[in-house]
Amino acid sequence: MMGRIGASQRTAARTAVSTLALILAGLAASPAQAGFTQQFGDGQSISIGLGLRSSYTSTEDAAPSGKDRSNDFNLDSVRLFISGSLTDTIKATFNTERDSDGNLKLLDGYARFEFSDEFNIWAGRMLPPSDRANLDGPYYINAWSYPGVVSQYPAKFAGRDDGATVWGKLADKRLTYALGAFKGHNRIAGASNEGDKLLYTGRLAYNFLDVEDNPAYYTSSTYYGAADVLTLAIAGAYQPDGVGTALNPGDYTAVSIDALFEKKLGSAGAVTLEGAWYSYDTDGVTDVAAGFGGASGTDNVGGIAAGDAWMVAAAYLLPGKVGIGQFQPFARYQTFNPDAVSSDIKQYDLGVHYVIKGHSARVSAEYSNIDSGTGTGTGTGTGTGSKQDRFTLGLQLQF
Repeated sequence: MMGRIGASQRTAARTAVSTLALILAGLAASPAQAGFTQQFGDGQSISIGLGLRSSYTSTEDAAPSGKDRSNDFNLDSVRLFISGSLTDTIKATFNTERDSDGNLKLLDGYARFEFSDEFNIWAGRMLPPSDRANLDGPYYINAWSYPGVVSQYPAKFAGRDDGATVWGKLADKRLTYALGAFKGHNRIAGASNEGDKLLYTGRLAYNFLDVEDNPAYYTSSTYYGAADVLTLAIAGAYQPDGVGTALNPGDYTAVSIDALFEKKLGSAGAVTLEGAWYSYDTDGVTDVAAGFGGASGTDNVGGIAAGDAWMVAAAYLLPGKVGIGQFQPFARYQTFNPDAVSSDIKQYDLGVHYVIKGHSARVSAEYSNIDSGTGTGTGTGTGTGSKQDRFTLGLQLQF
């Protein structure tokens, strides 16, 4: 249950309101610019863009004292987006990520052979076909925090892995398919995948109303009233010897179903509903811990837990602008039930977006109540039975 907001929460809220005023003043003085594209000739071009997410967070008992609220300003993400085209068919994408620890990392790097709407091949480091949350990424979810309680497909970094994907859009672009093969999980001596077996992933999504006009098989969890959307999708992943140790390996299987509904209400704004269900199976085997064998956080080793998870979310875009943007209140609930223990991991999120220019310029305020259960899992699921509340004020820009 979410606790009542006490004095410490009110102090955090007052600090956040002051910060919000400064952010909005800066936005009003510096309107967003579009990304840059340079044409070189017939079918040849290069495009450059930038994404940024910055936040203020106050978390219960997270100060160095261990009993006071934290007050942290974070540069959560800075991304440089680069894409190029040699011909109308041969293209490439290169994106970087400067994470909250200040490290610059390769985010995406893949060649694109795009033959038609119906058939394309990508090869390199990319987002594998998976659930909507992962294909949204942090910039296109309809909340501030990523739903890591439920979205737990294995990855090297930020949901990415090295491999190849075949994808296309059929039936007047209403049916999107994507099938991929990737390096996968636990490729290290002593862990289950010493034999370098591949991870296979796939996704099928069907648009019953307006077509979600996103690049490739990527997704968004709101269109801010620009479309009437009803999309149902199923995704899955399978890797032989994907979990456990070399002496006791197990196959990894994941299945998820996600749905998005968004309806324009004319002069009354727009309503958005989202839901997802997940099942993770480890063949009755306990996976090795993250960091097994000296693996780093980008080696995709360890930490997978078997269990079921689900998420529901709702948002309402209020009609009319207030100043330079529109308000969109939202709510989300997510839970993960690990097979190994009886206690669920739960998270409630309540908040509001101030939408200035879609996903390109947005300020978000989010209150989260997190119950980490009593077991161990991935995402937020290193459970020790603790309960915690968190307030976040975030700014997102994309150019």
